[in-house]
Amino acid sequence: MSGALSHLRVLDLSRVLAGPWCGQNLADLGAEVIKVERPRVGDDTRHWGPPYLRNDEGCDTSEAAYFLSANRNKQSLTLDFTQAEGQRLVRELASKSDILIENFKVGGLAAYGLDYASLKAINPRLIYCSITGFGQSGPYAKRAGYDFMIQGLGGLMSLTGHPDSGEGGGPVKVGVALTDILTGLYATVAVLAALAHREKTGEGQHIDMALLDVQVACLANQAMNYLTTGVSPKRLGNAHPNIVPYQAFPTADGDLILTVGNDSQFRKFCEVAGHVEWGSDPRFSSNGQRVAHRAELIPLIRQVTVFRTTAEWVSVLEAAGVPCGPVNDLEQVFADPQVIARGLRIDLPHPLAGSTPQVASPLRLSASPVEYRQAPPLLGEHTERVLSDVLGLDTSQIAVLRSQGVI
Repeated sequence: MSGALSHLRVLDLSRVLAGPWCGQNLADLGAEVIKVERPRVGDDTRHWGPPYLRNDEGCDTSEAAYFLSANRNKQSLTLDFTQAEGQRLVRELASKSDILIENFKVGGLAAYGLDYASLKAINPRLIYCSITGFGQSGPYAKRAGYDFMIQGLGGLMSLTGHPDSGEGGGPVKVGVALTDILTGLYATVAVLAALAHREKTGEGQHIDMALLDVQVACLANQAMNYLTTGVSPKRLGNAHPNIVPYQAFPTADGDLILTVGNDSQFRKFCEVAGHVEWGSDPRFSSNGQRVAHRAELIPLIRQVTVFRTTAEWVSVLEAAGVPCGPVNDLEQVFADPQVIARGLRIDLPHPLAGSTPQVASPLRLSASPVEYRQAPPLLGEHTERVLSDVLGLDTSQIAVLRSQGVI
């Protein structure tokens, strides 16, 4: 392996999405990632289907698409650490690892002697990343936290969806588990920062990641809109609270996303739309005025956009330097020439299906590029290899562990 993190070993005790997403990022960057799973059951997401990966005959395999999204480049070790022998093996693995990722409830691993304090005692250089719904402190610390619930509690759903006063109004969650994904990304950043700290000091540390913290942090400009005014922003559907026009508009055959970021772009749009006068109208000539007179401008634009197809609008607006685009479904996304040119779909060999599609990592490094070494593993696929190569167990010792149900 030649990736930027190929000198590191990660012990991934996490399940579902936020933790595994962090682990997959580290694995893509070259780290050896050992995914510890429950014998016979595995990660919860192995069973979150349909859909499942299909083989060459079009039949479902046992591998859920959800699991395949977040576990590339990992080794699967089945290990029951509710048993004393399983706990001993995890401690041995932790002593030989650089990073540990876990997303158990606060204090959940202490009962097994696998909490940070216990593992730090045997490996002071260990970087131990805990991912929970609400963090290690505070009145909600012991609550379970799931993405959907955090999107609501953390304010995102108060901003997502159509206004209450309109048709179909009400809160809507984002179509993917965005809080989990963002938490996985922030966890990756934190791990890399902890590695930099360890290079200077030789010390590991505990990372406390909370879905709620990440959700609130990612409210970005909307959080500041509230903090600077004391007024909670409301749902605007596809519109933007601070920029106009910056939303979807109907076309002759679908929808067009118009993202006008400055006054010059707006004037160019007015020329293409055949309404140069809008650009000099005092109500619309500056972004601040367009925001104030949103209710007057948006209906005017909608009356114009319906007379051309989406493709026609994209063609003429791009030529004029006005940012815009279609609303694609996923079939259209993966057929898009830019997506194809960037190689965002890859295929990896898979023992049950011949191959499995994957979405490529967006990380593009010139000197230490992302590596695609293997498909998401079968449950327990690497148990014997890990126990043999990392811990030095022989076949008879492994057989005993299997007979005891430890692996």
